Amino acid sequence: MEVVGVRSRELDPSASPLDYYGYELRRAREAAGLTLAQLGSIVFCTGSLIGQIETAMKVPQREFSERVDAALGTDGLFSRLVGLVLRSQLPSWFQPYAEMEAKAAYISSFQAQLVDGLLQTEPYARVVLGTRDEAGLDARVAARMERQRVLEREQPPAVWVVLSEAVLHQEVGGREVMRGQLAHLLDLQKYTWLDIQVLPFKARAHTGLTGSFCLLRFEKDADIVYTEDFVQGHMTANPEALKEGSVRYDHLQAAAHPVDDSAALIARVMEERYGNDPEPDGHGMA
Repeated sequence: MEVVGVRSRELDPSASPLDYYGYELRRAREAAGLTLAQLGSIVFCTGSLIGQIETAMKVPQREFSERVDAALGTDGLFSRLVGLVLRSQLPSWFQPYAEMEAKAAYISSFQAQLVDGLLQTEPYARVVLGTRDEAGLDARVAARMERQRVLEREQPPAVWVVLSEAVLHQEVGGREVMRGQLAHLLDLQKYTWLDIQVLPFKARAHTGLTGSFCLLRFEKDADIVYTEDFVQGHMTANPEALKEGSVRYDHLQAAAHPVDDSAALIARVMEERYGNDPEPDGHGMA
């Protein structure tokens, strides 16, 4: 028996990646002779959820897509499609940057207030993305986590991130979230091609005072510099902007702690500021 109310909407598969995913999921499920409930039981979810995804009312997650591929024998189709679906959930003005980021050979980032999105934990990202609007938050968090798959590809980009020391002290989501986030930064040291430096407060006036920015370099495409304001992002390949961004970044790297000293500072802040002392309600943080 199908779930009532989820089959009435016919999708135009060309309308969006989400519609295309839903259209193909319904087609593959029906070709396998499975009801919504039957497929749901195989992939460990409700038939209602399957129906919502088939009608583009719900955004699929990567784990769900991998289970569906295994259940329906679709040779990785939905695991490939979900990347497009999740990228489509990013703000429209950010999507061009995300596409370039996914192709970059070198990523250099300076962050003045927050941990770079490529390095955020899911709890940290959930707080950042849900600050003003929780509508569609699950999809937006999943999209941010999907961006991080660039770090796991067979030939990942060389990544260099400079964080202002203020990032370590800006308590996003509470001490437990921050402790997990700083522990994650330390764990990222396992990647030999990813380096994190902390720009200390004692650096005083520095070339990043005007705000965060990123530099993307490519093997074949033109390099770009990316900045954001509170409305949208700005991406340019203008040679003068690239030169200015590169010079500023070189100065930030020179003023920041070396990588090993930065890791030691992150560990110290994690223990001293976000350690195992009880929260105000008396519950421990461990």
